[in-house]
Amino acid sequence: MLDATFPGLAWEGFVPISSKTLGSSTCVIHLAPDPAQAPACAQCGALCPKVHDTQYRRVRDRDLFDYRVWLDVPVRRVRCQRCGVGRERLSWLAPRARMTERMRLHAEVLLRLLPIKHVAQLTGLHWHTLKAIDKARLGRELPPLDLSRVRYLVMDEFALFKGHRYASVVMDAERRQVLWVGEGRSREAVRPFFVWLGEHCQHIEAVAMDQNTAMDLEVQAHCPQARVVYDLFHVMAKFGREVIDRVRVDQANALRQDRPARRAVKQSRWLLLRNPENLDERQAADLNELLAINQPLMITYLMKSQLKQLWYAKNERAARWRWTHWYNQALASGIEPLRRFAKNLKPYAEGIIASAVYPLNTSVLEGVNNRIKVIKRMAYGYRDSDYFFLKIKSAFPGKAR
Repeated sequence: MLDATFPGLAWEGFVPISSKTLGSSTCVIHLAPDPAQAPACAQCGALCPKVHDTQYRRVRDRDLFDYRVWLDVPVRRVRCQRCGVGRERLSWLAPRARMTERMRLHAEVLLRLLPIKHVAQLTGLHWHTLKAIDKARLGRELPPLDLSRVRYLVMDEFALFKGHRYASVVMDAERRQVLWVGEGRSREAVRPFFVWLGEHCQHIEAVAMDQNTAMDLEVQAHCPQARVVYDLFHVMAKFGREVIDRVRVDQANALRQDRPARRAVKQSRWLLLRNPENLDERQAADLNELLAINQPLMITYLMKSQLKQLWYAKNERAARWRWTHWYNQALASGIEPLRRFAKNLKPYAEGIIASAVYPLNTSVLEGVNNRIKVIKRMAYGYRDSDYFFLKIKSAFPGKAR
């Protein structure tokens, strides 16, 4: 009778004997042991007709139409001749679980597609219950790491929470696999990664990063044979902030008596920062006109283009020559923001020159950071950093070689 009422519901070793509804959306089904099937030991699988004791447990099963289904299950402990007293084997209910395997698998499918908040509204399960289910799934499904094959690393940071709280991420540059994520961006914060890497530190040949002194020093301490490669994107972004913007503001202030010229300089920020190939004909014409009448901006713009060419040298010797030539020109330019930037950049010169041998960059991690932002927005934030980091690793499992 209940089989007809609840088609497709089957619980191995048990049969439904009655049901009742609670309110308008909850159904409780009472199960009883199937008299035609003896219980089996959970450890060895042997049939055990002798029952030691029975405890009733209410567990959640998958919804049936508009009903939330609960089961009253008589969970037995059996006397096994080999193992002694122990729990009976239930293929559809894990030990101490409060939901069936069918419900757990259903929740896992939903969690692959939807944020926890939405799955909680759909299923009626608590946020922490769903987090535990998804966290266990992520731990099972993460691909194994072969650290012996890791030669090139990319390190970067991303905003973890509001209020200048950051986390660091390390990726295998060749396989695009996130190896490690940890809170903080100091030397102490990234040190656990190198401790975890252990003897495999000796295989690391190069590490790409931005101008993060903490990461640089930690790489030198644990991987002294590795070359540090500074990323083009971060250096050029810093050049734009500290040199182009400063020179532009200084030139605008010097043109207070010439309002049209001052307005043109003030509105030229994106013309100066964009790559020439990204300008349309009108923008290119405006840029050429601006540079023709303002020598400091022209020098700054040309020095930006020459600085970028350091990352495209055909070999280390050419890169070193380009750096020396650029550095001397910057000092001789007479433009103070440019001179100051060059002096501050000099300690990082070897990391720029190394890019000629190891053409690495953190652009791939910029894509990772964008994906991380999407993951955070979908979940409306994460209360468990370890769970969040598992989500990141799962999103970037790497590619096969």
